[in-house]
Amino acid sequence: MDSVTQAALGAALGGAIAGRVLGRKALLGGALLGTLPDLDVLIDYGSAVADFTLHRGFSHSLLVLLPFSALLAWALQRWRPVMSFRHWWLFCGATLMTHPMLDAFTTYGTQLWWPLGDPVALNSVFIIDPLYTLPLLAAIALFLWRPARPRALVTGLVLSTGYLGWSLMAQQLVNERVTPTLAELGAEDAPRLVQPMPLTTLLWRVTVMDGDRRLELVTGLLDGDAPLHVETFPTRPELAAAAQRLPEGQRLAWFTRNFLDYTIIEGQLAATDVRLGVPGAHPFTFVLAKHQDGQWQPAISSRHETPTPDRRLLGTLWQRLTGEQPVLCLATLQAQPDAESCS
Repeated sequence: MDSVTQAALGAALGGAIAGRVLGRKALLGGALLGTLPDLDVLIDYGSAVADFTLHRGFSHSLLVLLPFSALLAWALQRWRPVMSFRHWWLFCGATLMTHPMLDAFTTYGTQLWWPLGDPVALNSVFIIDPLYTLPLLAAIALFLWRPARPRALVTGLVLSTGYLGWSLMAQQLVNERVTPTLAELGAEDAPRLVQPMPLTTLLWRVTVMDGDRRLELVTGLLDGDAPLHVETFPTRPELAAAAQRLPEGQRLAWFTRNFLDYTIIEGQLAATDVRLGVPGAHPFTFVLAKHQDGQWQPAISSRHETPTPDRRLLGTLWQRLTGEQPVLCLATLQAQPDAESCS
């Protein structure tokens, strides 16, 4: 999630746990600890793919943060023995470990069990979602006004956590809605990603990697029985095979669970993470190799600049969400009155 949300979550937790003892300082301490795991973005791992796939790694691992929070609690208890070690540990552990746990609800991928296992991505919340963040900010404002009553912080945390539960329910509803259509297309068993569109859990994007084609569709919880519009994007299996022979190509495929689109850009083999953003506005494209002497020669990966999303995209999403325009064409990022208008 974004830094403001992580700071708000840490501040709300810090105040709820230690507000009666530390007062407003609990908010500041919680906010600082709540954003601490993201400082790994300052580390240069040597290549664009390494930076991309190692972010949310060791600094987001519960196996690292749990003992680190105990060590930090021990130091704080010795410095300020106003709370017991257990109380300090609860303060440090909760504000630190809820950061990666919240990140795991997004699509990027969070290595909760680094160095073990695969990244965890529940894909049920967009990286910026005001309906999650606003209850926390409102609760913090109330606590700053009346610091002797941390109950507002607990209420804010309950509301924001309930919203996460709602996001998982909405995701399941969308998953069930699209399954019959995908079955008609013979793609019901293909790898599927169901995730919310920007800033909402009422409008969802479904991406299916089905052999030499990628299926994309947008559906909303307010659509009723409206038919689903499926768009097909071709893939390049031969380029995928070439990328899979490269160490960084393998790393990228592991991190994204093969939700990648491969292209050739100025004689270079490039891979785009199709999970993030939307078609035409995917933010992460990586150059993996150069074509020399009839072969793909590995190169230190670099990030290819992608077009900035049109500022009118939010208006387009609003038109689709409200039903003003019932179809969103992902190929052009335009809302249309019917599916035929997309072609």
